[in-house]
Amino acid sequence: MPLLGDQTSAADRAAELQGWAFPPDAREALHDILGARRDVRRFRPDPVDPQIVHRVLSAAHLAPSVGHSQPWRFIVVADPATRERAARMADEQRLRQARQLEPEAARRLLDLQLEGIREAPLGVVVACDRRTPAAGVLGRATFPDADMWSCACAIQNLWLAARAEGLGVGWVTLFEEQDLADLVGVPDGVLTLGWLCLGWPDERPPAPGLERAGWSRRQPVDEVIFDERWSDATAAPPSHLRAPLADAVVGARDVADELLTPPGSLGLLDRYVDRVEAAARSRPAATPTGQLIMVAGRHRVTAHGISAYQDSVTEDVLEASRVGESVGAVAAAAAHLAFSAVDAGTATGDLVGTDAMTAEQVSTLIDRGRLLGAAAGQDHVIVALGEVGIGNTTVAVTLAAALLGLPAGEVVGLGAGADTDMVRRKTQTVEAALERVATTRALDQLSPHEALAALGGPEFCVLAGIVLGAASAGAVTVLDGLATSVAALVAVRIEPGASAYLVAGQRSRERAHPAVLEHLGLEPVLDLRMRVGEGVGAALASGLLISGLTMRRGTGRTAPSSHGPVPPAAR
Repeated sequence: MPLLGDQTSAADRAAELQGWAFPPDAREALHDILGARRDVRRFRPDPVDPQIVHRVLSAAHLAPSVGHSQPWRFIVVADPATRERAARMADEQRLRQARQLEPEAARRLLDLQLEGIREAPLGVVVACDRRTPAAGVLGRATFPDADMWSCACAIQNLWLAARAEGLGVGWVTLFEEQDLADLVGVPDGVLTLGWLCLGWPDERPPAPGLERAGWSRRQPVDEVIFDERWSDATAAPPSHLRAPLADAVVGARDVADELLTPPGSLGLLDRYVDRVEAAARSRPAATPTGQLIMVAGRHRVTAHGISAYQDSVTEDVLEASRVGESVGAVAAAAAHLAFSAVDAGTATGDLVGTDAMTAEQVSTLIDRGRLLGAAAGQDHVIVALGEVGIGNTTVAVTLAAALLGLPAGEVVGLGAGADTDMVRRKTQTVEAALERVATTRALDQLSPHEALAALGGPEFCVLAGIVLGAASAGAVTVLDGLATSVAALVAVRIEPGASAYLVAGQRSRERAHPAVLEHLGLEPVLDLRMRVGEGVGAALASGLLISGLTMRRGTGRTAPSSHGPVPPAAR
């Protein structure tokens, strides 16, 4: 027998067939770990000891790999800003998938808890380095994807080792592969296999989450074992095509879990109330309040016959707002919101022949909006947005087309009071504006400020600034229709962390609005097919949010709260 390597003989191995087995206790522990592995969705924000992380990743590195190529790479992400950007990207893809499903399946998908990217203190992006030609790796010439299988084995090792340490892992694959690759800077030839949320779990599920949620059941093992050949009696696998700090996010949910009502009983509203509570953790108040800011702008693009209304309507609405008689002002009063109207000014260009504004104007207006948003956010936990400006729907769809890479035909809708001829003129106007800009610069390379200057309007700049200012003050912004949502899209392009402070108040009838909300990763609180504008939808949704906050703070608790003082109404 050799002195190195396997020191057993053929006789030894024949005499004791189970001689390589671990002791019974070790085998039992392994099977316990296998059976207890879970896809964790809720996490504590507490840090994980780097030595434990290294031990878990070392276990992943022990996985079998084709031709001993070891193609896996582990990118550990702790930066909250990067995690927030990843969370928004996953939210966007979740909404896209839901659109492809049957209604009931879509509702189940949207009900799933997918906040782990934000909550877990660490994210691990597993990547597969495929830059070596398949023919150059033993075993890949015949099965070129075997390197990806090796990386999947590494993920399983990581998952089981984490479970043994008491850590939770959640595997999120709701990403466009290239978007995730760009986020963490992997080079060409390296593919990502998704995002692993890693941290201490804030749940200890006795069964797989999707099984408990009624999504599917675990098949009996005998149904997936065939003797000798494939069995045609087996059905195909089912198809389901249907930047507050983490401790603040989890703390808000902890309080909700103590209420005398089932967790998540308010559905989507509960999720948004969590978002508001998390944003306001540093300044809890017995009575949550909000403010509606309506911003007005004027647009020279109306000269191209793209609106059914006279430009003077903008002035009429502003004047009515000043005396509290515009529909936005009345909606704010009905929802018990403070109200203010802001005149952002007039665009100097018509989009088709000239840029809407200068770079200096854009910066000045955004800064003005930041101050307004910060001031409102200091006084209120909710800042609702509204707008008025004849022609600004055309501006909004032009910006949406440029920012999202969509053709004019996919974003231009009927609009209020429009007819077929007007829709045709509006489409031609949007196409002409995009073509003008594209002759000097690539649309997908426009910075947010450049997009606003070339294709925006004054109220869009102020609205984007309000989103940023409110977020800086720890307040949540409730969006109204397409125009406010496009402004929020610009704000998120400027500062991705702003996405954690957004609530979609409604989904309007504008054709481009669902695409914008999807990109922001937002589900609307209301879907009433409104066209009214002026922040009415945001006001109605804010009223629901404030009601939800009041209910949460006033509902009895199952145990004394350890997360701060309980308002008197809840005692």
